[in-house]
Amino acid sequence: MPLTIDYYFAPQSPWTYLGHARLTDLAAQFKAQVNVLPVDLGGKVFPISGGLPLGARAPQRQAYRLVELQRFSEFLKQPLHIKPKYFPVAGDDAARLIVAVRQHDGDAAAMKITGAVLSAVWAQERNIADSQVLAALLSEQGLPAARLEQAFSQSAQVAYEAYTQQAIDAGVFGAPSYVVAGEIFWGQDRLGFLERRLAQG
Repeated sequence: MPLTIDYYFAPQSPWTYLGHARLTDLAAQFKAQVNVLPVDLGGKVFPISGGLPLGARAPQRQAYRLVELQRFSEFLKQPLHIKPKYFPVAGDDAARLIVAVRQHDGDAAAMKITGAVLSAVWAQERNIADSQVLAALLSEQGLPAARLEQAFSQSAQVAYEAYTQQAIDAGVFGAPSYVVAGEIFWGQDRLGFLERRLAQG
């Protein structure tokens, strides 16, 4: 039976961006099912897990974060603006859009729009809190324009809250987190360990 990866993330996370394409490749390689689960990291997960929003972190931590982003961008040969024009940025609308795509089009489509949202922030310097940008991203991915309206539905909000609670219940405290059979792999720099786990079957 194929393994399932619960993929918890915030759509404005640079680390999620740096790992997304590799996660997509791993899932395809091992024929794993990815459950695409955007969560309210800053609003709900951090407060109960000891995490701090970026602006509240110590200056040393903020400075080192930029060093690491540059290192990983260069190592992975993945374009990234370490201080993009639209960041910090609210991710809730983009998260609910991903939820709506998952609800109506499935996880493969949700992975596509997630990748587009992440790239929009970190590679293209676009504002994912702008509904016009979200509409454009849907169009660019060949997804129905109606998904934007559906993103603001009660159904999408309820699912977003449920995914967030699911992450909390699973012990998730940061993004991205990949969970296989209850085992958490936190961070795109743990994808090598995730690969080993998938190889075990």
